[in-house]
Amino acid sequence: MWRGRRLSSRGVRFLGTLGFGCPSGVAQPPRVTSWSVNSGNQLTRNLQIKPWEFSEHRTMWFRSYSRTFSCLIRIKTDRFPWKSLYSTSQTTVDSKEVKTFLALAHKWWDEQGIFAPLHSMNDLRVPFIRDNLLKKSANHHPGKPLSGMKILDVGCGGGLLTEPLGRLGASVTGIDPVAENIKIAQHHKSFDPVLDKRIQYKVCSLEEITNEAAEVFDAVVASEVVEHVIDLELFVQCCYQVLKPGGSFFITTINKTQLSYALGIVFSEQITGIVPKGTHTWEKFVSPEKLESILEPNGLPVQTVAGMIYNPFSGYWHWSENTSLNYAAHAVKSSAWEHPEPAESALKEDTEALQANASSSPHVHEELKK
Repeated sequence: MWRGRRLSSRGVRFLGTLGFGCPSGVAQPPRVTSWSVNSGNQLTRNLQIKPWEFSEHRTMWFRSYSRTFSCLIRIKTDRFPWKSLYSTSQTTVDSKEVKTFLALAHKWWDEQGIFAPLHSMNDLRVPFIRDNLLKKSANHHPGKPLSGMKILDVGCGGGLLTEPLGRLGASVTGIDPVAENIKIAQHHKSFDPVLDKRIQYKVCSLEEITNEAAEVFDAVVASEVVEHVIDLELFVQCCYQVLKPGGSFFITTINKTQLSYALGIVFSEQITGIVPKGTHTWEKFVSPEKLESILEPNGLPVQTVAGMIYNPFSGYWHWSENTSLNYAAHAVKSSAWEHPEPAESALKEDTEALQANASSSPHVHEELKK
């Protein structure tokens, strides 16, 4: 055992092995060629490394064992970078939902199958996205109105909405945590050379691309997605992060009402089988008021909310003033200058109000003195 003066041959071999396996940025241990008592004293002097020689690793060093600890810490630092806006333990993905959609992945492009309502919904949601984006665009190509715009389609599934947006000229990134969904989407777009260039797909969650895609997209689309995420506020914060200032956030989802439970789950899933059982969880449905209460404080004020109604007998959707079932929402990311300083602005407003009434109210005059 090492006691400050001598080190056993086993200990030296242990340190030597670890030292020579360290990354290049870590100093190598001295080479030992003799095991005499005198060389042991010399070894003691060589292994007593000063702490500041390894200060870049930000750790406390303990004489001969310093190289052991240095090696381990350096490896950990190289493998796990910590520069991240969101912790890897945070997620918006529900593993149960992933299993549900994994089982349905092969049915995305069957227009007469279980995803028929989503195919039909394109008649409403594509113009809704297009028209709201064009309100902010003075110049656009008649045949490709969304040309030059970057759109993120979150929870893209098999690409049912991603492809129509690409045909309008947009550069679209579709992401989904279910690898089989992305495989189906990749295969389907490969039949159209134009779409193959405009669309890219990634197997990932929204929070996984937040750091690399900060303020990249002109629009984020979450169609029939928010009722499946496990942390809605984190989801909204990530959408804000990847949007450019003034960018648009589009949502279509299901309201949380007794009618949506009766028709969306009991009728659609349990009685008629229009939607596979277990696709939706009523507790995850969100009302327009609840959604707005999450969007507004996170810098995404809501501009438009419109009701959507699906006729299961005709297979078509139409707009409605009634939002008790499905609805679409459009929010816009606030620019930095639009946010006032909370504490200073509130104090300024209160002071001005008190000063305006000071001359007429002795009580307010006393308040100003305080």
